[in-house]
Amino acid sequence: MPEVAPSLPPPVPKPRGIFDPVARGLDVIGDRWTLVLVRHLLRGNRGFQDLRKRTGITPRVLSARLRQLVADGFVETVADGARSVYALTEQGRSLEPIIVAIGRWWIQHGLEDLDVDARAFGRTSAQSVLDSLPFMVNQEAARGVDLRFEIRLSGEGGGVWTVHVHDGTCEVIPGFSEGADVRYTADAHTWCGVALGLVDAREVHARGLLVKEGGREAMDRYFHQVSTPRPGAGDGARSEKE
Repeated sequence: MPEVAPSLPPPVPKPRGIFDPVARGLDVIGDRWTLVLVRHLLRGNRGFQDLRKRTGITPRVLSARLRQLVADGFVETVADGARSVYALTEQGRSLEPIIVAIGRWWIQHGLEDLDVDARAFGRTSAQSVLDSLPFMVNQEAARGVDLRFEIRLSGEGGGVWTVHVHDGTCEVIPGFSEGADVRYTADAHTWCGVALGLVDAREVHARGLLVKEGGREAMDRYFHQVSTPRPGAGDGARSEKE
């Protein structure tokens, strides 16, 4: 009886030949910096140096990524007086829900699940923290809320911002707030430490390093805490709301 040749298993297909919306989507937007740059452009047009300052990307890599984003139709250059700046196209803006979902996942799950030590961000800028507040808002705690917090920061990276918490969302607007419910005044570095849970809010308030004016409402009631209790730190950074 003749021998029957064993049947060979079907060949493994190449990744690009498999219909997988997640994988194929990441082929387009999965580069390390694509969504980061789009995220910063969602809040307004930016120049090259502004994007560098906000992301820390080296000039060579930033230039290459911006060229690719323009070529892919996510970004375009527009005139801003005598200079050119980068702006999102409608295609670029379509990525906003993905960016929001990633930011909220990392705040609510990634920090703890990946055992991230928030002390690594001890020198981050106030602008970075404020830009991140929309991802950090606790949607359940902020549901039905309508409050305006004014943040006045001095020192390196200082400025004035209005944080509007409204029905589960958060909007950060540069500038003073008319009729703010609560006003905070502090050094930028001190405020960042409080906002990230790295500094005891009651302690810096008692020392006069953080001044709070207005009503009893506290910002940290409406935002997820970034820092987690550390061994030997007792109860961790205590909230101003306690």
